[in-house]
Amino acid sequence: MKSFKFLALSAVIGASLVLTTACGSDGNSTDKKSAQAGEENKQLQGEINIDGSSTVYPIMEAVVEEYGTQQPGVKVSAAGNGTGNGFKALIDEKTIISDASREIEPEEQAELDKKGIKVTPFKLAFDGISVVVNKENDFVDKLTIDELKKLWIEDGKVKKWSDIRKGWPDKEIKFYSPGTESGTFDYFDEVILEGKPIVEKATLSEDDNILVQGVKGDANGIGYFGYAYYLENKDQLKIVPIDNGEGAVEPTNETIESGKYAPLSRPLYSYVRNDAIKKDEVYDFLKFMLENAADFSEEVGYVKLPEDEYTKDLDTLESLK
Repeated sequence: MKSFKFLALSAVIGASLVLTTACGSDGNSTDKKSAQAGEENKQLQGEINIDGSSTVYPIMEAVVEEYGTQQPGVKVSAAGNGTGNGFKALIDEKTIISDASREIEPEEQAELDKKGIKVTPFKLAFDGISVVVNKENDFVDKLTIDELKKLWIEDGKVKKWSDIRKGWPDKEIKFYSPGTESGTFDYFDEVILEGKPIVEKATLSEDDNILVQGVKGDANGIGYFGYAYYLENKDQLKIVPIDNGEGAVEPTNETIESGKYAPLSRPLYSYVRNDAIKKDEVYDFLKFMLENAADFSEEVGYVKLPEDEYTKDLDTLESLK
């Protein structure tokens, strides 16, 4: 396995996460032993704009950083403003790649179709949405799906722990959730909220670091976000095993990959404009991304796909070049 430097998640207190890599280099290849080697060392120029899921952002941050050391002439800007905002930017032709922690919605696809924009999704990794409470919480040992619904669905009442399970403290719960433009929110909405309104008093943010800080600083806090953000802060948060009727399961690499951590396991994607793939720098960047996605995903805290998934996506990429 290739060795890459570990990239810690940035503690950004803002609405978006942004990374740009671009610098100058002589880019000269020396002593090329073959035409093939020369092509591989060819220095490219261009710009690539990416936006979308804050959950996928740590993977893309790693890709952009490492790619910049190999192709400094390609300026790659990546932001993590949420899956919904990422698709909006793609529709508005402000970006060519949209990172997503859910599949594209029919309405979003219809907008792309209206403009004649064709896109292809590439899978990067698996994620397990992690439900966490404050580190000092000594009573929440697990939660069932019904208890998650009781917690997070608005019912017009002030929610206390004692409302969720008998014997728990008579204290008001403080909620921290991804914002409504987040693919994590959309996925949670689908499998837990089932389209019903989220608890009104929840603090919502597209920046997962704000959610982490909220739960860390609130004795009665509960929140959810991508697995990598939990791993980065696991010494300061308490993970909550989820019982979907077959026993309580904690998110781990094994339970997420196997699907045992259900229903909160899901794939992560990058959606790419097909016409952009015909540009050398875009094709090269995507090829690099897919060839190294397994390593980058594991390093920042997600779960790699089976090798044949990446091979299949590389074949798809080649066919679109």
